[in-house]
Amino acid sequence: MTDPRPVLVVTSLYDPTADVVIRELHDRGVPVVRLDSGDFPASLSVEAEISEYGVQGRLMTPSRTADLANIRALYYRRPSGFAFPHLDEQDARFAVTQARYGLGGVLASLPGCLYVNHPHRIGDAEFKPAELAAAVQAGFLVPPTLITSDPDAARAFVKKNDAVIYKPLSNPVYLVDGVSSVVKVAEVRAEDIDDGVASTAHLFQRRIRKAADVRVTVIGSKMFCVRIDSDLLDWRTDYSRLRYTPVEPPPRIEPALHHYMAHFGLVFGAFDFCIDEDGQWWFLECNPSGQWYWLEPETGLPMLAALADLLEKDT
Repeated sequence: MTDPRPVLVVTSLYDPTADVVIRELHDRGVPVVRLDSGDFPASLSVEAEISEYGVQGRLMTPSRTADLANIRALYYRRPSGFAFPHLDEQDARFAVTQARYGLGGVLASLPGCLYVNHPHRIGDAEFKPAELAAAVQAGFLVPPTLITSDPDAARAFVKKNDAVIYKPLSNPVYLVDGVSSVVKVAEVRAEDIDDGVASTAHLFQRRIRKAADVRVTVIGSKMFCVRIDSDLLDWRTDYSRLRYTPVEPPPRIEPALHHYMAHFGLVFGAFDFCIDEDGQWWFLECNPSGQWYWLEPETGLPMLAALADLLEKDT
């Protein structure tokens, strides 16, 4: 008999990766309720009662209703933010806070639910300093890194290392002439650093002279490693120049991956490594909400099935 408990998919309206996951679950007969928390309260409502019986109630979209006590799994992708444009600035700030801690708190408190990933664990894992420190603890090789707002410290770090790159600690979208843009990874020299560094925190990291990149996607107990060959400093800047090859990781990588995932309480992670000229794998980052599906058509790796298996299984 088909299990009637739905998978809750929390993401924005335009999310092709969520689309293929939902289609796969539908093909398996697994019910799905899709919602964007940013639709609250205009077209999403919540009723949650907390008592000695736990969290009970329902979430309602224009087309679906989800019983809060009966959610099989929650696939948390990239929902849009709360917005109250009809309110003045002060009231909107209050309303956003109430929505975040109210609806957001309910979504984070579902009983007996498998989270892929839990939104609080995603938040913890997105802090770059914590991410890099956890990677060192897990046993990965991590390039020497400086986080600073001191221009002199930045210049000294650049001079001490043969080659250094700058990376944003987080990468919000900027509109440049109406086009969405992000701050790119770039190599820096000591003379490039001016007193503007003092305006906020910056991340500088020794550049690894790489032979290739690797994307490792961990889905539950399974991992999928893909070597990415290109001549780019950051392969994400031009997908048309990439070549993909499934690879096996060095022996020390798999236990380090599991250690890292357990540290943050994750069941999904998109890891980026670079391989140096000696074949050593260097940890660059892990995105707990990273993209992954584009690699399946390129490599034939059964990543969609692995994720659907994880969401479908009886917890």
